[in-house]
Amino acid sequence: MTTDRALSRRGVLTTAAGAAAALTTAAAPAAADTGPRGGPTVVLVHGAFADASSWTPVIGRLQRHGLNVVAPANPLRGLAADAAQLTAVLATLPGPVVLAGHSYGGAVITEAATASPHVKALVHIAAFMPDRGEVLGELAARFPGSRLLDALTQVPVPGPDGAPGADLYLRTDRFHEVFAHDVPRSTARILASVQRPLSAGAFTDRANTAAWRHLPSWVLVAGEDRGIPPELQRFQARRAGARTVEVRSSHLPLYSHPGTVASVIRAAAAQAA
Repeated sequence: MTTDRALSRRGVLTTAAGAAAALTTAAAPAAADTGPRGGPTVVLVHGAFADASSWTPVIGRLQRHGLNVVAPANPLRGLAADAAQLTAVLATLPGPVVLAGHSYGGAVITEAATASPHVKALVHIAAFMPDRGEVLGELAARFPGSRLLDALTQVPVPGPDGAPGADLYLRTDRFHEVFAHDVPRSTARILASVQRPLSAGAFTDRANTAAWRHLPSWVLVAGEDRGIPPELQRFQARRAGARTVEVRSSHLPLYSHPGTVASVIRAAAAQAA
């Protein structure tokens, strides 16, 4: 589907998984200082093997349209812990709020939005969108097409309580192939070098809530995704009754199709205003 084509109202187009135990005390006031300029605040949540700067190509486009944008750090320590951190950030922001999540960040926003009354809309970009009781690893395995598992490397680390744990990284020599095959190799090399690890326990975490069951949702399906299978993305969007756009993209439409990503978020913001 092209960038300019209108968002479908419902259903999916058929062609379509601590490092920081808390955000710094400065983060909440900084987020609150962005207060609304007559519209909703857009909160962008990054996924695994990335940081908040992964949203950079999209942020400028949203700001040029007058939207307030906050991109907090996602600790990547596990679904419950990450959702609690996001909920704390959301509590510092005036409403209304549009929550957008990429990749694993989609699961985090689905969990956090239920406890955040200011959230008026959800946007999932090439993302997990679990239902209550689902486990991310099991959800990812329902459909074929992911090349992620054999591209991961595991680093033993102590957990928050001192017990043995493990962090997962995406191998730098596989980053372009698995996550970003339609992004310039030079850009993919930089992103691979600065990636942040995901706690291995995140793949076994069980979702406690599913905010998309009561909030309007938008989905961007990455039709050539080698991380989260496109058919899983389509399935999730269908059952959520989400307004959906599909693009021929790798797992990083934030870089390969930033204009389309921004357009989907703007559509959600327009309804939330």
